[in-house]
Amino acid sequence: MTILPDRAALEAAFAIVRRTLPPTPQIAWPLLAARAGCELWLKHENHLPTGAFKVRGGLVHMAGLAASGEAGRGVICATRGNHGQSVAFAARAQGLAATIVVPEGNAVEKNRAMATLGAELVVHGHDFQAALEFAAAEAERRGLVMVPSFAGTLVAGVASYSMELFAALPDLDVLYVPIGLGSGICGAIAAREALGLATEIVGVVAAGAPVYALSFAAGRPVATDTADNFADGLACRVPVAEAVDILSRHAARIVRVGDDEIRAAIRILWTDTHNGAEGAGAAPLAALLKERGKLAGKRAAIVMSGGNLDRAVLARVLAEDDGAA
Repeated sequence: MTILPDRAALEAAFAIVRRTLPPTPQIAWPLLAARAGCELWLKHENHLPTGAFKVRGGLVHMAGLAASGEAGRGVICATRGNHGQSVAFAARAQGLAATIVVPEGNAVEKNRAMATLGAELVVHGHDFQAALEFAAAEAERRGLVMVPSFAGTLVAGVASYSMELFAALPDLDVLYVPIGLGSGICGAIAAREALGLATEIVGVVAAGAPVYALSFAAGRPVATDTADNFADGLACRVPVAEAVDILSRHAARIVRVGDDEIRAAIRILWTDTHNGAEGAGAAPLAALLKERGKLAGKRAAIVMSGGNLDRAVLARVLAEDDGAA
C-alpha cells in the first residue's frame, strides 16, 4: 500500500515552496458560478512563474537532491512541458544542470520557456512515453539523475496548493483536479487526509487518454497504446502504480472529458475570467459542467493547473464558435 505524505512532511515541503513562491489566489468568479449552478472557486496555479503547478514539486525534489549531493552531473527528465519547466526552474535555483527531453511536435512556447530557464532541450520520440524511455537511457549513459514525473517529494510539493486552498476553504464539498501522471490529485488527497477534511476529490482525464479512469475502475494499473487528445498535460498512456493505489483508495470518481468539452472550457474561462488555460487547466471545469446536475447547493472548486497554451493554439480555440461562451 502506497503511503501518503503526512502532515509533517507536507508542512516541511510547504516551507521549501514558500521560500520561493507566493501563494496563488482562489477566486470565486460570478460568471463561472452562474454557469455551474453552485458556489465555485478557481485555484489559479496558472499565476505561478512557470505558468503551472508543477514547479512546487520541482522545488522540493531539487532541494533534496542538492542537499544530498546526488546530482553532481546534473538531472534529466521527460516532459510535455510543465514538469520540464519545473525541473529547469528548480535546477537553476540550486545551480544544477538540467536536460529536458520532449517528444516531437511539442508546444513551441513550452520548449522556448524551458530553454530560457537554462535547460538543454532534446527532442526525441513520437509521444511522452517514448521521450521518457529515451530520457531514462540517457540518464544511464551520461550519469545523470532521472527526475520522475511522479515521486513522493513531488506529491508533497504540489500538495502545497491544496494546503493553501483548504486553509482558505476548509468546508469545500468537492474539488476537481486534472490527472496527468497523478502528482496533483495525490497531493490534493494527501492534504485533505492530513487536515482531516471531508472534501470529495474528483479526478479528470481526457477521453482520449483514459488510463487512470480505466485503472480506477479495474483497481489496478491499466495501460493503453495511445494517448491522443488535445490536452498534452493529460496525454498519459502508462499510469503510475503508486498513483493508481492512492486514487483507488481515496478518490471519489474519475470523470472523462472529450476534446470538444475541453476546448469549450478554455473559451468559457477566457470569457468569464480572462485567464488563458491550457487543456489540462481547463479540463476540471469541463468535468464540473458535465456534472452540473449534481452540484446544486454545493461549494465546489476547480484547479486551473496551468495556462501554458501556445498563443496560436489559443487563438484558434477562442475563434471557434459553439455557443458555449
